[in-house]
Amino acid sequence: MCQLLGMNCNTPTDIGFSFAGFRRRGGMTDSHEDGFGIAFFERSDCTSNGETANDSTGLRLFHDNRPSHLSPVADLVNNYPIKAMNVIAHIRKATQGQNCLANTHPFVREVWGEQWVFAHNGQMNSEFIKRCQRLQDNGNASHCQPVGSTDSEMAFCYLVNRLKSTFKTRPDDQTLFNFLTTQCRYLSANGLFNCLISNGRWQLAYAGSLLFYLTRQAPFGEAKLADDDLAINFGDVTTDTDKVTILVTVPLTENEKWQQIAVNECLIFQDGDVIYKDSPSQRKFLTIEEGIAIARSVGASV
Repeated sequence: MCQLLGMNCNTPTDIGFSFAGFRRRGGMTDSHEDGFGIAFFERSDCTSNGETANDSTGLRLFHDNRPSHLSPVADLVNNYPIKAMNVIAHIRKATQGQNCLANTHPFVREVWGEQWVFAHNGQMNSEFIKRCQRLQDNGNASHCQPVGSTDSEMAFCYLVNRLKSTFKTRPDDQTLFNFLTTQCRYLSANGLFNCLISNGRWQLAYAGSLLFYLTRQAPFGEAKLADDDLAINFGDVTTDTDKVTILVTVPLTENEKWQQIAVNECLIFQDGDVIYKDSPSQRKFLTIEEGIAIARSVGASV
């Protein structure tokens, strides 16, 4: 099963510690050998669309179709302490579409003058794929079309097309988040769908099966990676006002308390906090073993 990694924080932060453990799952401690990608939203001096300097972000994007644990691009990311406000990373186990850069997550599209980044873990069903292909063939999906051949990029394009065909201008945040939650639940009903989406200000996390998060804030303590013999005391590298939320498919550390997102639950994070939460009436949590079994049952893992 492909895996997701995200970060949302209230101050520019280096994701190097988390990424050091996550990248090892790309062919060393797990079998996700079909490339990786990572997107950083960094604070920018450039402003547009009425943004203030604090709101403006620039996007830095890296892709490689080599396994992340062997990738020189991943080495660069680990050795280059990029301080970002939002990060989305993905390690791929190819099930639809060959291993190539065009099929490597995360994907990026323009939405109302913003760069939106999307990464998906799961598998869309054949009926949904055929429906999307019919929409493209009929000219009803003109806002966004896939470049590669993955069901993941097709799902992202479907979401963007629905968004732009429903709203001619950007809606207010509450309306936008309600709509995104509804669409994520629709996509989840048409396959296995876990995703992270960010526009640089906020980050959406939707769990169709497995997704966890952890918020680090004062008083900070030590964290030890589960996939590497590496530990760090965050009290030595943070200030008392820092707040950093890490999201991941399977917890990265073995000595911290991770919170699981319920099946079909949608959370929006900004500045390290949950600012929007939509939970199903009956919250359900899968074990990691159950989540992996579901992925295998739909062909999303071997």
